[in-house]
Amino acid sequence: MPELPEVETTRRGLEPHLLGCKVNAVRVFNNKLRWPVTPGLSVLLNELTLLALERRGKYLLFRFSGGSLLVHLGMSGSLRLVDNSEPLKKHDHVEVTFDRFVMRFNDPRRFGAVLWVEGDPSVHKLLASLGPEPLSEHFSGDYLFELSRKRTLPVKSFLMDSRVVVGVGNIYANEALFATGIHPLKPAGKITRKRYTLLAEAVVTVLCNAIGSGGSTLRDFVNPQGKPGYFQQTLKVYGRAGLPCVVCGRLLKDVRVAQRTSVFCPSCQK
Repeated sequence: MPELPEVETTRRGLEPHLLGCKVNAVRVFNNKLRWPVTPGLSVLLNELTLLALERRGKYLLFRFSGGSLLVHLGMSGSLRLVDNSEPLKKHDHVEVTFDRFVMRFNDPRRFGAVLWVEGDPSVHKLLASLGPEPLSEHFSGDYLFELSRKRTLPVKSFLMDSRVVVGVGNIYANEALFATGIHPLKPAGKITRKRYTLLAEAVVTVLCNAIGSGGSTLRDFVNPQGKPGYFQQTLKVYGRAGLPCVVCGRLLKDVRVAQRTSVFCPSCQK
């Protein structure tokens, strides 16, 4: 599933080509995504100019006057910039033609979303309950510490809760916990302020490194130019269960946390 670094990579790849451009046409080839594509999208977007391209958690917001196009990549989605003459691919569901580029939304599993949101998108039901951005000044070790008091759920689940902080998906939660030596099953309320400070710093470092590498391509993700990400080549625990720990050499183990596989070192993480 595309996580925050992949979505941010997509945003950064699209922005310089589309910002300030006018929408000339919209075609919907399949509206049956996770939620139906907003009806009449071609009329709603016609002749509008893209004023800003932002990210909120794992959502992209294409801001126009009067509203925003909200896009979620789901489990396998991608946005590509192509020439108008390029043939459609099998799972291209929505196409937006700008002045100079054509943007196509491709999603084999159809868990993504393309929705028109009028007014302020922050109050939309998909965004209203989201926690702070991990790369913002609102995210810190003190914030995690205060919010976690008396919480008994595993710290991995706590960190991946979008109401606590957005965008820290499974890959990056695994890596941040390993970097700080915290066991994924340790109760969130039992972790000290000092360790949460280290964890918050690790989350930021891991996410920034992933963005710098163009995200992680484990199966489907490609950037707007059709290129994969490379952060997966530096992963220290995710996907490495049964292999030696890069620090101590002990074999890494895996455990299910909130229905997601968590890989950890039984020696380095306590």
